[in-house]
Amino acid sequence: MQPLRPPASPSAPPPALVSEHSAPARRSWAQKLGTLLFVLVCFEVGAFLLLFPWMEYWDHNSIAALAPWMRPVWDSAYFRGALSGLGLVNIYIALAEVLRMLRPRPDRLKVPVL
Repeated sequence: MQPLRPPASPSAPPPALVSEHSAPARRSWAQKLGTLLFVLVCFEVGAFLLLFPWMEYWDHNSIAALAPWMRPVWDSAYFRGALSGLGLVNIYIALAEVLRMLRPRPDRLKVPVL
């Protein structure tokens, strides 16, 4: 097979793939809105999973009635604790996304050289 282009001379510098001074892409309003909705859903699901297993309504919900043979697992404090742990993970993800969204762009972190 023949090369598609002639080989470069040894003294020529290789072409730059990415410009060194390219500005980071700004996030559009749609991306920001999507991130905000993701944060709200994660936080709400996390708060629900954290608190609901320990409320008095836990024993009287319709999900437990769908599988009566699962009642011993459903009433177990270990199962309730596992659901609360998943709630904490969701809240952590929501807070991490908020911090990532509020983080300044890398080009604003540079210190000017004197």
